Amino acid sequence: MKFKLLAVLFSLTLGCTEQSTKTSPLLNFVPQNSAIIIKINDKPSFSSEVENSDLIKTLSSTSAYTSVLDKIQSLKYLQPNGESILAFVELGKESFELLFIAQKSDDLFQIDSESDKIVENISYEGKNFDKYTVEGATFFSTVLNDKIIVSSAQMLIENILRNEKDLAVDELLNKLYQIANNQSSANIFVNTNQSNPLLAHIFADAQKADISKFTDWVSLDFNTNKDHIKLNGISVANDSIINYSNLFRDSHALTPRTPNLAPMAADAIMAYTFDNYENFALNQKKYLDRSIVIDTTFKAVEEIGFVYLNNEKAVILHTYGSENILNYLDKLEKASEEYQGNEIVELSKSNFLNHYFNPLIQDFEAKYYTIIENAFVFSSTSETLKNFIGNFKNASTFEKTSVYKTAKEQLADESSMLFVSNADGVEYFLDNYFDKEITKDIKIKDLSEYSFAAQMVSDDNFHHTNILFQKIAHETTLNKTIPYFTLQLDTEIVTPPQFVKNHRTNKDEIIVQDQDNNLYLISTDGKVIWKKQLKGRIQGRVEQVDLYKNGRLQLAFTTDNEFLIVDRNGKDVPPFNFTYEGGNLNPLAVFDYDRKKDYRFVVTQGTKVFMYNRLGQIVKGFKYTKAENPILGTPKHFRVGKKDYLVMKQEGGELKILSRTGDSRVKVKDKINFSDNEVLLHKNKFTVTDTKGRLFQIDEKGKTTTANLNVLPDHGIDATSNTLALMNDNILTIRSKKVELDLGVYSKPRIFYLNDKIYISVTDIQNQKIYLFDSQAEAISNFPVPGNSSIDLIDMDNDHKLELVAKDQDNSIIVYKIN
Repeated sequence: MKFKLLAVLFSLTLGCTEQSTKTSPLLNFVPQNSAIIIKINDKPSFSSEVENSDLIKTLSSTSAYTSVLDKIQSLKYLQPNGESILAFVELGKESFELLFIAQKSDDLFQIDSESDKIVENISYEGKNFDKYTVEGATFFSTVLNDKIIVSSAQMLIENILRNEKDLAVDELLNKLYQIANNQSSANIFVNTNQSNPLLAHIFADAQKADISKFTDWVSLDFNTNKDHIKLNGISVANDSIINYSNLFRDSHALTPRTPNLAPMAADAIMAYTFDNYENFALNQKKYLDRSIVIDTTFKAVEEIGFVYLNNEKAVILHTYGSENILNYLDKLEKASEEYQGNEIVELSKSNFLNHYFNPLIQDFEAKYYTIIENAFVFSSTSETLKNFIGNFKNASTFEKTSVYKTAKEQLADESSMLFVSNADGVEYFLDNYFDKEITKDIKIKDLSEYSFAAQMVSDDNFHHTNILFQKIAHETTLNKTIPYFTLQLDTEIVTPPQFVKNHRTNKDEIIVQDQDNNLYLISTDGKVIWKKQLKGRIQGRVEQVDLYKNGRLQLAFTTDNEFLIVDRNGKDVPPFNFTYEGGNLNPLAVFDYDRKKDYRFVVTQGTKVFMYNRLGQIVKGFKYTKAENPILGTPKHFRVGKKDYLVMKQEGGELKILSRTGDSRVKVKDKINFSDNEVLLHKNKFTVTDTKGRLFQIDEKGKTTTANLNVLPDHGIDATSNTLALMNDNILTIRSKKVELDLGVYSKPRIFYLNDKIYISVTDIQNQKIYLFDSQAEAISNFPVPGNSSIDLIDMDNDHKLELVAKDQDNSIIVYKIN
């Protein structure tokens, strides 16, 4: 569906006879000789994605990565608001410099705190620009039409100032720019006619290639997280110019069958498909500038496959009819042998495939062939063909590997071109096609967990393009708990990560705060959506509310001295930005008495009680605005039958139980030396514990019953209406059933009710182990798992499998999937 929508949009765009009237103001400053243009939609997200990508970390030691990093060093000092553009522009032979363009803003440059900086003003042809030297990095900057332009080269700034009135936008780039996916953190546009010098030092001398012969422009949406890099988009080839991708023009893509025949041990496969050989031959004639179309011996071919196995290459011709090909090959037969019921034929001529299928097949020696189903398999050795035959008969083919399955899930079913490889296949291509200086630092063992894939799907006027680097999704079994993703933040985490609902996708995301008081919202696949600087640490849990009763959710919480509500994008929701002199606020309490979203927000500070409605106004009908003693912890709301109860613990041991209006509803005579646990409702009774390990339960008439639990003062307790969980030292008790755990320092137990099942969790903070039990005190399979905080548990992505989030190391979170 995504491909079809893109096809419609792009066809409409290309179909316009007039130049596009819509142009991004930033594009005007992009030089037309730019080789690569990166549209950055959200720089914090883009930076976070790059920093947290395991694959990029693996490649960060390479000389190619380092050279690019040196060029873009200045970007760390820039924090644009909204869209920005990064362009790589050739300046001298095979020398590229960067150009960065963004909307001017007062806080764009983040260098005020840098002590090692020099700023110089330079005059050029009556205009001015600045030269910055910061921590050894030098860059240049100027402002034109409220746009700030930053470059690693002074000459690029001077060129723009000199040609300001003659700046023009490449028309095709503009069209690609307009249809790019703004939801991606970045979009990449490659001008192949300008990129050859940039790529010249990457390929080995014997493999120098003019990529402009493949296509003219490539537009790719950039998406990455810890486990993958995905580049999805389109490539465009000019009809009047000879281009490799135009070989598939006027042919429809097919579902590749090469993975069904390639041995399971293959390192990589490549497949080209077309449903019309005649059109392919005509396109081939144009590409090769041949005077006549070659004969139709191979007219029944609809797929050409390459299989890379043990540093050798085999070619497969998939056909819908074999008579013409068999007649041709019979004339070349030199000898034959039988292997497991298949004939392997030795040929007297070995270069014919290069002639018929140039440029797809080059420098290949077809010395032997065999037939498997309707496919002709060619190789330079008979041993390779025996490998094919044996694997096919044992149903051990490449399509069953986790490498291929991982890639297939992310790609379209049909392909004009398809490449899938494991790390060994990547090593083969690096060794044979790339410059040794570029590849010497790449450690193939670090790439062994990845599947690599590239795909092109031919369409009218353009080609869908997908490039994928994905951690392999190994087969899992039922009752298996596996790490889903981890994410490293800037500094140490200080609040337990928790799930919050994304009202747009109905999936759950993660909110967490670090020691610098940065609040992070993290997506389902482990990307930082936004980071918001707060003035203090969040108290307790973050609550979600629907202030406007329209399905859009906000986040509500208190810090030490503030009550805040922020929206889905991390922006403050007025008027909910209240500050309280003296601080020392308790966690926020949110009451929704009748579940009609007529919220009551209760902020408590010492003996003060502030109750607000959903408009941010003090609720005048609530009488209990000052307590007799300082309030402890979070006020709680319970409904028993048809009555509402507001319950607050106070210093001095008083348990206050109020009505909606703040009147006393239940009088508790006993003074309780409260433990550090919340007030709970269990068996329709208000339930608390004291520091002596006693359980107090108060009914609606104020009658108190006491039970000695014989627990330590720092015990933990949680309860639902029918289930009570108690953590004492290393003994966990669930519904009177005891479980002895390893010695450690344990968090309070937490009860979850999900998918009609009770789960109870505790975490050994000392030994960093997370335990999970059911209501019968039976351990959930594959637990404990590593973790360093109390957990949150939910079906995060609506796949009917639970996910668990917790603190991992000091500055990272981890999400587990429970299958």
